[in-house]
Amino acid sequence: MKIKMISLILGGGAGTRLSPLTQDRSKPAVPIGGKYRLIDIPISNCLNSGVVRMFVLTQFNSASLNKHIKNTYHFDLFSRGFVDILAAEQTYGNPNWFQGTADAVRQTTHHLRNHDFDYILVLAGDQLYQMDFEKMAKYHIAQNADLTIATIPVTPKDASGFGIMKVNEYGFIERFIEKPDPDVLPDWKSQVSESLVQEGKEYLASMGIYIFSKKAMMELFENHPNATDFGKEIIPASIKSGYNVASYEYNGYWEDVGSISSYFEANLALTDDIPKFNLFDNERIIYTHPRLLAPAKVSNTTIHKSILSEGSIIHGDKIERSIIGIRSRIGNGTVIRNSIILGNDFFETLERMVHHPYETPMGIGQHCEIERAIVDKNCRIGNNVKIIGHPSLKDEVADTHSIVDGIIVLRKGVYIPDNTVIGYQEKEK
Repeated sequence: MKIKMISLILGGGAGTRLSPLTQDRSKPAVPIGGKYRLIDIPISNCLNSGVVRMFVLTQFNSASLNKHIKNTYHFDLFSRGFVDILAAEQTYGNPNWFQGTADAVRQTTHHLRNHDFDYILVLAGDQLYQMDFEKMAKYHIAQNADLTIATIPVTPKDASGFGIMKVNEYGFIERFIEKPDPDVLPDWKSQVSESLVQEGKEYLASMGIYIFSKKAMMELFENHPNATDFGKEIIPASIKSGYNVASYEYNGYWEDVGSISSYFEANLALTDDIPKFNLFDNERIIYTHPRLLAPAKVSNTTIHKSILSEGSIIHGDKIERSIIGIRSRIGNGTVIRNSIILGNDFFETLERMVHHPYETPMGIGQHCEIERAIVDKNCRIGNNVKIIGHPSLKDEVADTHSIVDGIIVLRKGVYIPDNTVIGYQEKEK
């Protein structure tokens, strides 16, 4: 039986926790893994699961996201697939922009009228995971559920940051609480496997991934016209109203990369010998824009546990546990450790470098030291520059950079002169 399902991917709001990476782009447009963008993850999961009809709901700083989707996801006439942008819009019936996750979906449901579907898959655009949505849909149907929520087992330490479900022995959600206080947690344990109990993961947290039956979603929106958020309003209302709300327990890797620290750690984890998120897979492929760039070129550089993206020219001394993005330029003698270099949007031409010899070229200069840092795209970093993050550093917002949780984040396109020192200045060698 073919499952008629359509996907709505939420583009998110201002993304302040990922600032300054979201200063000029939306959260789903933030680069990850050297050559991808966050939006590529939910779209690829859909494609790998046979879900080929997708709408991406956007509102904030969406120009680069729209361009990426337009240039990347093209379908032939025989597949009937598409990835379309649904931007927030004012209408005669509603003059307001999106007010929350549920409101964003409600405001766009009229665009679905011409499509034949029985189920609606709602996804976030800023998560890192690999999931088979077809299996989840089959579980939804087998449970005769009106709403199925993907859940992940978490420890008491993590539980306070999520919406927590109380799930019975039949897999149905009886109660839901948003970000519970630690003192009430003992009452929110669910029945999980013995191995998860041993790990202390007895709480089932919402992943922000939902499958609604069409009829149930429309009824919930009609009965709760002022509800703007799924977690705070629609989900509790559906449980209270007697709908069949099921939990689909997921035990794979999943990371919400909505903050600088989580984004930083999730990226660097990709450099592990056997990363939990697998980019090297024959079936669960992660798709992105095919740029047709030249291979990376490396000269006299020691590289350890790092990812190098195409189009890069690297003359540095050492690169350790780092992500080097597309079209990166790294000068002689430079050392990069535990850092993310997002690369460049275009190549600096030889003609420009010849005719502007006194202008710092795009990329990282010679004899620089970069550690625990994120360098956004199109930066011009001079020679002998030190950018060194450290957990002891206080949060800071400057014209050229921000410091968040000890991580130094250079803003897109900034110029850092020769001999500049940013961050921790007493690093022991």
